[in-house]
Amino acid sequence: MTTLLALDTATEACSVALLHNGQVFSRYAVIPRLHAQQILPMISEVLTEAGVNKSAIDAIAFGCGPGAFTGLRIAVGVVQGLAFALERPVLPVSNLAAIAQRAYREEGAEQVAVAIDARMDEVYWGCYAQTDGEVVLQGVEAVLAPEMAALPRNAQGEWFAAGTGWQTYADRITVPVYARSVTLLPHAEDILTLAQAKWLRGEVMSAHEAQPVYLRDQVATPKQSH
Repeated sequence: MTTLLALDTATEACSVALLHNGQVFSRYAVIPRLHAQQILPMISEVLTEAGVNKSAIDAIAFGCGPGAFTGLRIAVGVVQGLAFALERPVLPVSNLAAIAQRAYREEGAEQVAVAIDARMDEVYWGCYAQTDGEVVLQGVEAVLAPEMAALPRNAQGEWFAAGTGWQTYADRITVPVYARSVTLLPHAEDILTLAQAKWLRGEVMSAHEAQPVYLRDQVATPKQSH
């Protein structure tokens, strides 16, 4: 059976999850600025709990962003170190998708509008709908002013709000939602769920291709005069 490792350090939360023999082993803690010290011990703990060696891992998944610059660099560094050493492929997973998947897992939310506080008076924004237990992006992920956040074209039904952006900019995001969880952060268990689906579809990449997704880099704004 497939053995997958997932890790995430993109936000205040730091987490690791391991799928082995159909069982999931995980660690999760909200520890701002301590990710670099804690991520490797957490990986060791789940491997020990599952009773497996690193060499048993088939692929390594990680929250590739958007998120905090330093946190994303930590994740990529750890993933590349492990993947190169073990000669294993990697599975990048959107942190916005991970939050939506967690909202589905914990709240039963079928359609989720995710907003992460991106600083600089902006939010990272993405809308997801659940299909066969996996959340799927509707439209595109973007970094934008809270007032510009909108549901996808042709959106129907009720939407659930998730993520810190809904708290920071509560009075500025005007998207209609039926309920919200403003403290929901990414969890490696949900990255694992999404990574499993990618693994089955063969959507893997090599370690040197593992890169953070900042979103801001992809959007031309007046701030980026260079």
